[in-house]
Amino acid sequence: MIAEPADPLEDAVLAARLFALAPATFKGLTLRGNSPAREALVAGLREILPLRRLPGHVDDERLLGGIDLAASLSAGKPIRQSGLIEEARGGALIAGMAERIDGSIAGRLAQALDDGQTALVLLDDATETEEVPPASLTERLAFACDLAASRRWQRVELAPAAGALANVTPLDDAALRALAATAEALGVDSLRALIFAGETALGLAALSGRQAADKSDLSGAVRLVLAPRATRLPPQEQEALPEDQPPPPEGQQDNSEDADRDQREPDLSDMMIEAAKAAIPAGLLESLAQGKAPCRSSSSGTGQKRKAAMRGKPLGARPGMPRGGAKLALIDSLRAAVPWQAVRRREAGADPDAPLIMRKEDLRIRRFEERAARVTIFAVDASGSAAAARLAEAKGAVELMLGQAYVTRSEVALVAFRGTSAELLLPPTRSLTRARRTLAELPGGGGTPLALGLNAAREVAEAVIARGRSAALVILTDGRANIAADGSPGRPQAAADAEASAKAIAARGIDALVVDISARPGPEGAALANALGGRFLALPRADARMLQAAINAVQPTGKAA
Repeated sequence: MIAEPADPLEDAVLAARLFALAPATFKGLTLRGNSPAREALVAGLREILPLRRLPGHVDDERLLGGIDLAASLSAGKPIRQSGLIEEARGGALIAGMAERIDGSIAGRLAQALDDGQTALVLLDDATETEEVPPASLTERLAFACDLAASRRWQRVELAPAAGALANVTPLDDAALRALAATAEALGVDSLRALIFAGETALGLAALSGRQAADKSDLSGAVRLVLAPRATRLPPQEQEALPEDQPPPPEGQQDNSEDADRDQREPDLSDMMIEAAKAAIPAGLLESLAQGKAPCRSSSSGTGQKRKAAMRGKPLGARPGMPRGGAKLALIDSLRAAVPWQAVRRREAGADPDAPLIMRKEDLRIRRFEERAARVTIFAVDASGSAAAARLAEAKGAVELMLGQAYVTRSEVALVAFRGTSAELLLPPTRSLTRARRTLAELPGGGGTPLALGLNAAREVAEAVIARGRSAALVILTDGRANIAADGSPGRPQAAADAEASAKAIAARGIDALVVDISARPGPEGAALANALGGRFLALPRADARMLQAAINAVQPTGKAA
């Protein structure tokens, strides 16, 4: 009978106990998955550690502290107010929807973590794998726990430690080397992660009241710290020595103690690697086996971020004049002026109770950030015998992506190329009805004018970008061009023209993905992706849903405008 896997809440409780044991050492933890288990764990953490809530749109003044405007105007002199970081000392800041934390706020929190001013609990509510909190924060927190799959919901009690971290003997060289070897095998190249793993081993010993860390503590440290950060699977065990290899000399056979000592370190590393494998979630394990490292981007993938003057997600105010559509940030302007009133009144010879003296440099304007709509442009090779399969899967993927268009603010366009021409069959649209009508009867067959198809797709992408939206190309082809850009047949010239067209797309900075769904993918598709500066996927026997999932998994998330 196969035993059920351990509930992820068990390790999350262990991580929370370690964090509560030494907040300044472990800095904090990330809790992914909005579930009853996470709510119960946070409630248990609140009972033993003061948690101060971090608002989603906090500004610098509230975060770092500054001038209390109302009190200053009332008192006639600058009155300072404390910031959230200062108020959270001795406890931690807790941030909901951490995947949406602005980069500037993340930078200030990272500095506070480095200075030991606070600790941080990130609540990651994202539902997509590409949506993650800023790496500048997760890199500085010891633990990352995914509770989305937890089935627990009961009250969580975080038992106190049986010992103190300061009373545990530091790790010896053999243990440190084993941790470093395990981190290297898992592709964890962060020195912070390695330091956290060592401190976690000591912390696990302290929780149990031991004076020194043992092998189980080292395995637990790997499970809690290194496994969630893995970017590759460790190499397979070395093959056994050939049977005809000569035995060791007579004098070396009796030296069993030396042999055992030599084997101790590899055995410890192997044990820790096995512990890491067991802790890596099944989905991540499969991705790592296919050579796909986990995504670390903090963007939601719904389009490019761009600064706006009138609407969108509020950002911190900045110095500037309220013109060109920019709005005056009155409170921020007053806050900037208050500290200078005594000096300005003295310079002007004004009465201490005179009205507020404002200057041009005090003015602040509001800033907003909005996401541009994303347009996915399918360029489909409709030539040859594989056209029917490619077109069928492209039609299905387009319909599936349009089905979620209103959620992701995305649009879809379709370019088909065959014979001696390329044609924009479906301009950018979110209309599922229009797409179905256009896709109902797509022709197929003929030669492969790949260069023409790439040129047509690039023109559509450039038009999309010119309208302030973000564009991504998805090219369904095997890459075997046989029609040149001028419409003449011939593979050498066709290949050269296709490469030139691909490099033009790369020079424009347009994100591209090449998908080869032919029965036997060849090297041409990968070469095309390389020329495009994009990604390549070989998906023989793909259906529409698999194609959509692959596009969503690897599609770039947009670059800051």
